[in-house]
Amino acid sequence: MDNSTAIAPEQLVGRHARPGMSLLAILHAIQDDVGYLPESVVAPLAKATNLSRAEVHGVITYYHHFRTHPAAPITVELCRAEACRSMGTEALAKHIEARTGCRFDSGHEDAIGLESVYCLGQCALSPAMMINGVTSQKFDTLLAAAVARMEEPA
Repeated sequence: MDNSTAIAPEQLVGRHARPGMSLLAILHAIQDDVGYLPESVVAPLAKATNLSRAEVHGVITYYHHFRTHPAAPITVELCRAEACRSMGTEALAKHIEARTGCRFDSGHEDAIGLESVYCLGQCALSPAMMINGVTSQKFDTLLAAAVARMEEPA
């Protein structure tokens, strides 16, 4: 059993793998569940999807979104694609590095991880970034819900 997860790899795969489900969907579900894709899930996942371990590993390492180690407690993802570059993302990256004392894509420090991503689907809001998976649009929704709860009579 992988010491970093509370559930055996076979059980973790069994919890998320369904007949006809794509490998990408299963990988996303596992990562959403435990926060990353432990190396120990590759073999049971290959068996469950009738793929080779190399194929599963290849998909995991090809897509930047998948992580094979736990994320830092604070993870800042900054879009470095063309639309965001044209709107000042590199200046923002320098500011973030100066402010945090961390460097992008160098692995996470104790508390903060800075990761380059290549499109968050927020091109109209460039430069786009997420902190712990929260975009500016999601933040607005969360804030509005919190304010509404505060305004409700007790």
